[in-house]
Amino acid sequence: MQNYVLVCIGAAAGGAARYWTSNVVYKFLPATMPFGTLIVNMVGSFIIGFVMFYLDSNELISPQMRILLTTGFCGGLTTFSTFSFETINLIRDSEFLLAGTNIILNVVLSFAAVFLAYIFGKILTGG
Repeated sequence: MQNYVLVCIGAAAGGAARYWTSNVVYKFLPATMPFGTLIVNMVGSFIIGFVMFYLDSNELISPQMRILLTTGFCGGLTTFSTFSFETINLIRDSEFLLAGTNIILNVVLSFAAVFLAYIFGKILTGG
């Protein structure tokens, strides 16, 4: 149960950080390109990489802090960080075909799912 609480706390902080970051970014960059999302994806990917490849692998943080920071904070900030971390692990393990497949499937199928939801929403609203 403790891990669920840690995930919830981290996710709340990550979600708030995502909202704040996007608002700050759009004060300086045009909203015509989703720079806010790009930046939180980059930041989240850096954080999860640093936590897992440095802090966790050198046992500098507890398993609970790892859960709070990765699944919680990074998950609330962006799920792209987990996708990036898992893909790097596949590459590190010389699973290049699986890494490429993971990239293609995540990007294409996620885009397709959003597009399908868009079409479904249009049908439901009679548009």
